[in-house]
Amino acid sequence: MTAPTTPVPLGGPRFQTDPAQLYREMRREHGAVTPVVLDGDVPAWLVLGYRELHQVTGDPALFSRDSDLWNQWDRIPDDWPLLPMIGRKQPSILYTVGERHRERAAMISDALEAADPFELRADAEKFADELIDAFGSRGEADVVSDYAMLLPVRVLARLYGFTDEQGPGLVTALNDMIDGRERAIAGQTHLATSMAQLLADRRAEPADDVVSRMLADRGGFSDEEIAQDLMVMMAAGHQPTADWIGNSLRLMLTDDRFAASLFGGRSSVADAMNEVLWEDTPTQNVAGRWAARDTRLGGRRIRAGDLLLLGLQGANSDPQVRTDGSLTGGNSAHFSFGHGEHRCPFPAQEIAEVIARTGIEVVLDRLPDIDLAVPAESLTRRPSPWLRGLTELPVRFTPVPAL
Repeated sequence: MTAPTTPVPLGGPRFQTDPAQLYREMRREHGAVTPVVLDGDVPAWLVLGYRELHQVTGDPALFSRDSDLWNQWDRIPDDWPLLPMIGRKQPSILYTVGERHRERAAMISDALEAADPFELRADAEKFADELIDAFGSRGEADVVSDYAMLLPVRVLARLYGFTDEQGPGLVTALNDMIDGRERAIAGQTHLATSMAQLLADRRAEPADDVVSRMLADRGGFSDEEIAQDLMVMMAAGHQPTADWIGNSLRLMLTDDRFAASLFGGRSSVADAMNEVLWEDTPTQNVAGRWAARDTRLGGRRIRAGDLLLLGLQGANSDPQVRTDGSLTGGNSAHFSFGHGEHRCPFPAQEIAEVIARTGIEVVLDRLPDIDLAVPAESLTRRPSPWLRGLTELPVRFTPVPAL
């Protein structure tokens, strides 16, 4: 029996309300590799199977990161809202392949790894305390807009070399770009302009920051290449980390298993964060890979130049690997940071984890009686098939003085 081939629109309210059920239905009706359509009826494949995703991300020769291979470019208008995510001829590490990619990945990893972990945590605590000081006396807040959406970019901006005052503008630009809607191109432009100016400043006057270390690398990368890599790192480091904080706090405020952490315990914070990466991962779907030649995957015939989207959350919940349906405990074999040579660099993962965990722990330290201010079932998500995060997380607590 042949699986139905009517493609599924990659968008709509179900990605907001119940993506887990939607992925189950896709897998049941279409198998591990589902035909989908993007904005403008552009076709692609969504890889939902754990084994199939492992195969795609582990074979960069067959499933390339080179977007020039795409067989749909003649259909893509200049104002296509997904262009910031699925770009053409972008000189960033995302679209670099082979040995040159490995050199760039090493440059980025070295620049991030040189960051002092104690300084990083201290910065995260400082900004977290400042944000809580701004709303603590009110006794109520929206943890998403007042806190989680502001914290990662503040820390990353300082790590990269931006001034603290530039943070809010970068937040707005990043969110516009990532949402993939009418302000996506404008957001990308603001981010690009900011990065170019920072590079010019650091060329003239190096400092102890990520940008200066990347500029000092002897790999021969152009300023444009470094600027593009910095934009990728900023986008990948900010929004998913903000959603990791928000999704983890939601879990801890709505699930009795984590109640102990809300009253001074710490053992459950890491458990909640890891469970979110399995069950409610901030990065749900990623674009993408392009088939270098005709092939077969998950029973599907993939043609040369076809776009494959990485269904990270779908693969994390694949019943073929989650046979007992149990909680994951300390198991970190999820796809939330990707896999293969294009996965999120390990130093970047560690930085994201420090920011997210510090952000959660400071909330629990400062607001020990924090509680949801609305019914849990009323919480809503952003309408994005790419990133899963709360639109708001209203809480109440005993007012606290500013530090």
